[in-house]
Amino acid sequence: MKQNIYDNPFFFKKYKSLRETGFSFNDFVEQPAIKSIIANLTDKSVLDLGCGTGHFSMYCVENGASKVIGVDISRNMIEQAEMYNKNEKIDYMCVPIEELNLPNQKFDLITSSLVIHYIEDYSHLIKKIRGLLKNDGEFIFSTEHPIVTARKEMNNWFEDNNGNRLHWALDNYQEEGKREEHWWIDGVVKYHRTISTLINTLIDNGLVIEKIIEPESTPTGLEKMPELINEKRRPSSIIIKSRKY
Repeated sequence: MKQNIYDNPFFFKKYKSLRETGFSFNDFVEQPAIKSIIANLTDKSVLDLGCGTGHFSMYCVENGASKVIGVDISRNMIEQAEMYNKNEKIDYMCVPIEELNLPNQKFDLITSSLVIHYIEDYSHLIKKIRGLLKNDGEFIFSTEHPIVTARKEMNNWFEDNNGNRLHWALDNYQEEGKREEHWWIDGVVKYHRTISTLINTLIDNGLVIEKIIEPESTPTGLEKMPELINEKRRPSSIIIKSRKY
């Protein structure tokens, strides 16, 4: 059974409250970086994998996309998307992206925002994504950075006796596979992969790497959330843009 933490009532309530503030990592680090490498959405067909509440799907339509399909495993997320980001050019689907079946459809752009680290079989997913891309189509995704997902039962920040963060510890990096952590609830499962695995799997499936970003906060983000200065000390996400030729 695929993990679906966003339909846990307590988890979803916490996550929804965080995103509604407009003051989050997504708002000031990850989303601005993804949007910066999307050249043109005019008349493009888009597949948004892990669409959440539909904000990025709506962004695509507002910037000229002709059609968007937003996919998410969470019924809570899809209900919010259909309530607040409904548009005649957007179709939302509640299905695990590993089980997505879209026969005879291909897309100019496929995106995935902070979802890949929840996927157990990365290679199978990339093979599926390549099959869903048009020739010259782009796949752009963000995922938790491997220097973050490498951790096991430890807090990566080492602090002094006053709680000041001294440095970020890295261990178990080459040991890929399942990780569990507490994020509002116990037992949140993610999958660690090295940077070379993230990149070489794309290459092995015939995709050409065009851009890699290890994003840091926007200036506005640093004003609103000074703790985002830590993104300068170590990136917590990585964004990869590739293309099918």
